[in-house]
Amino acid sequence: MKKYLLLFLGILGIIYVFSNFKETENIIPDDAIRFRVIANSNSINDQNVKIQVRNVVQNKIFELISGVDNIDKTRKILQSNIDEINKLVKDTLNKLGYSEKFNVNYGYNYFPKKKYKGITYKEGKYESLVITLGNGDGDNWWCVLFPPLCLLEADESSSSDAEYTFFVKELIEKYIKK
Repeated sequence: MKKYLLLFLGILGIIYVFSNFKETENIIPDDAIRFRVIANSNSINDQNVKIQVRNVVQNKIFELISGVDNIDKTRKILQSNIDEINKLVKDTLNKLGYSEKFNVNYGYNYFPKKKYKGITYKEGKYESLVITLGNGDGDNWWCVLFPPLCLLEADESSSSDAEYTFFVKELIEKYIKK
């Protein structure tokens, strides 16, 4: 009888803990700039091309906006370098022997709902730099350029959901609530 009582109390405890757990939703501020790369398809090659383009463009963007702590300055830097980013994508695709079309767009673009590390990001149109490869029918990758949350993605395997959420909130306070 004691076994069943302990099992019952254990189940009640688990239910209590999970019923009080609230998922954080959309902690990205309205004043943010996102970066998204959409693959042509989900083939292994197209996904690898997406990652290669992401890496090259992300490195260039970090070089351009390193140390910038103002969204207006970030916006101007991205807008004034859109031709350079476009050329960078074209050169990267040529080196990879990738002949599909591509599009680089800076403006308000659609993002689907995404759950990541205990945070739900709402779908909607957001200010962003979006690179679409080919038909854009494959899985995408995205992050937030400003405030610079992309930096958190670099080592996502070593942080827990709680650490990630804490750091996101801390960065937002640093860059947005000045």
